[in-house]
Amino acid sequence: MKISSFVVLCILILLFNCSKSPSIETETEEEIEEPTTPTKPNILFVIADDVSKDAIPNYAEGNSKANMPILQGLMNTGITFDNVWAYSVCSPTRASIITGKYGIKSGVIEVGDQINTSETSLQKYISDNTNNAYSTAIIGKWHLSDDSNDALTMGVDYFAGILSGGVKDYYNWDLIENGTSSKNTEYATTKLTDLAINWTQNQTKPWFLWMSYNAPHTPFHLAPTNLHSQGNLPTDTASIDANPLPYYVSALEAMDAEMGRFINSLSNAEKANTIIIFIGDNGTPAKVAQSPYNRRTVKGSLYQGGINVPMVVSGKGVSRMSVREDALITSTDLYTTIGNIAGVSTTEIYNSISFSKLFMDENTTQRNFAYSEKEDAYTVRNATYKYIKFTNGTEELYKLSTDAYEGTNLIGTTLSIEATEAKNALIAEGNIIRN
Repeated sequence: MKISSFVVLCILILLFNCSKSPSIETETEEEIEEPTTPTKPNILFVIADDVSKDAIPNYAEGNSKANMPILQGLMNTGITFDNVWAYSVCSPTRASIITGKYGIKSGVIEVGDQINTSETSLQKYISDNTNNAYSTAIIGKWHLSDDSNDALTMGVDYFAGILSGGVKDYYNWDLIENGTSSKNTEYATTKLTDLAINWTQNQTKPWFLWMSYNAPHTPFHLAPTNLHSQGNLPTDTASIDANPLPYYVSALEAMDAEMGRFINSLSNAEKANTIIIFIGDNGTPAKVAQSPYNRRTVKGSLYQGGINVPMVVSGKGVSRMSVREDALITSTDLYTTIGNIAGVSTTEIYNSISFSKLFMDENTTQRNFAYSEKEDAYTVRNATYKYIKFTNGTEELYKLSTDAYEGTNLIGTTLSIEATEAKNALIAEGNIIRN
C-alpha cells in the first residue's frame, strides 16, 4: 500500500506539471513572436506637381476646390502650414529639398538647370548619419538632370518614374525604373502608386519614400472616372482648352485617391509608425489659377501665388492635430526636418533649418526670414513685409500682414518708419544669402 501510494503521488505530480507546462510555453512563444514597434518611423514625402493653395481644401484661396478626403484627413489629424515658400517652378524646389540649399548655392535656379551629383542628397545624408538605417526611393518625377541614373548615383536606393518635367499623355508614357525605360499605358498616377506599394512591401528596414506625382501638371487630361468627382467630361482638346479647371481638379482628386490606396496598403502597425508630409512644388499654372491669384502672380512668378505652397504634416510624432501653423518655412528646411525624423540630430545645415519641433510645440520659433529666387529676381520676407528685387533694379515692397496678395507696391510711396526699417532688414538679409 505504501508503494502504491507513492506511485499515485508521482503520477499526480507528473500530470500536474504536464498540464501547466503548455500554458507557460505558449505565453513564452507569444512574447517572443509579438511584433515590436520599430524605433524609427517610416517617412512618406508626397510632392504634388504645379499645386498651390487655390484648389486645395482647407485653404482660403480659390473657389473650386478638389474633393480630397485623404488630404483632408491628414489635415484633421495633423498640421496645415500657411507660410511655406518654395520656388516658382518645379526643378529648383526639388533641388532645394534634396540638397538643403538655395538655388544660388546649388546651381539649380530654373527649369533645365542640372543638379551636381556631388551634392550630398537628403537620402545619402540620412544614410551616412544613421548607419544606413533607411531604405530610400524616389518614385515619380525627377526633373533634376538628363541622366536617369543620377538619383542612384546620389545615394537613392531605387528610382522609378519620369525623367523630364512632364509627359505628353498620362495614358501613354515612358517609365524609367533604375535606368531602364519601358512604355507604360496605365494612368500615370495609378502606376506610380502601384510601384510605391510594391516597393514598400518588399522593405525590411524603415523606409523613406519620396513620392513625386506628376499630375496635375499639364497636359490637363481627364483622370479615370473612378478616381474623381468631376463627371464624365469630354476629352477632346477643344473642350479641355475651353475650361481646363475641372480636368486639373480631376487629376488632383485622382492623386488623393491613390494616396489613400497607398496608405491603406500599409498594415495598421506600419500606418501607426509612418509620418506623412504633403507639399506642392510651386504655384498653379495660369490657365487654371483661381482668385485671388491672376496670370501675373502664379507659377513662374515670385508673388504669393507662385511660391506660397500648401504643406500638411501628419502621423507618427505629430501631436498637434487639426491646427494651422503660420511659421515661416522654406522648402530647403525639409532637408534637416526629414533628417531629424530619421534620427539625425543636426537641426541646421546649409540653408536648411529644421521645423520638426513644431510637430509637438506651437511656440517654437523657427525662421525670421524666408527666401526664394528666380534667375532675374529674388525675394525675402519676414512676418510682416515682403521685398522683391529684380536684376534690372526694380524693387517692390508689400505689407503682407494687411495686403496678403500684393495689391499695393509700397516702393514709390512715402514709407513709414516701420516699412523703411523692414525694407532695410530684408535687403540686408538678401545680401547675406546671396553673397
